[in-house]
Amino acid sequence: MWEHVLKKNVINFDEGELILVHKPLDWTSFDVVARLRSMYGIKKIGHAGTLDPKATGLLILCTGRLTKAISEFQHLEKEYEGIIELGSVTKSFDSETEVIETKPIINITSEKIEHVFQSFVGEYKQIPPMYSAVKKNGRRLYKYARKGKEVQREARLVTIKEFALLSYNEPYVRFRVVCSKGTYIRSLAHEVGQKLGCGAYLKELIRTRIGNFTLSEAIKVDEFHLLSEKQQVVHV
Repeated sequence: MWEHVLKKNVINFDEGELILVHKPLDWTSFDVVARLRSMYGIKKIGHAGTLDPKATGLLILCTGRLTKAISEFQHLEKEYEGIIELGSVTKSFDSETEVIETKPIINITSEKIEHVFQSFVGEYKQIPPMYSAVKKNGRRLYKYARKGKEVQREARLVTIKEFALLSYNEPYVRFRVVCSKGTYIRSLAHEVGQKLGCGAYLKELIRTRIGNFTLSEAIKVDEFHLLSEKQQVVHV
């Protein structure tokens, strides 16, 4: 286990630091990286696993020599909590785009939702959403999507270790999911809506864990200044 950066007396960004950040709503993962880079003039820095702008929660940043280990962190198991809204569908499968279709919610019970959730547990092939950074013919899918074009995508094998219903207050479904790298929770929410027959989209999402790293260990973007106020920052 890497020691959290805020517990260290000396920070050496060039040598390599692991920084756990609580990404805020409407920020891209790159926005977080850019903020820290500009504050401290960090030469090498990257994140280990993108969070969508409408998602919040745990983001791992690596600096200096530790950027070589980014792929190792990317492969760690992920845990999320969120809210699915039944009866509505969006183009992006989350709240980034407007609702384009509504359907009645008829005879949807907690038991039905739990049954649908369990149908996804294990390995299954998931089709990436059009609003994603996956490349097709050398071009990001979201660039096609923003022009109203839909292209064929290859399904990817992902693993859902746990998919639990936390509460159901129509039309809102609170859930927790534990999954593998590469799982799109937006697509999962959309597919839940398809199986229930009423449509759905991902209204809220927070990443609570990556491997053994938890959100409770993360610092907020507006706390980045603490890295210099409380500790000695070394620049090689």
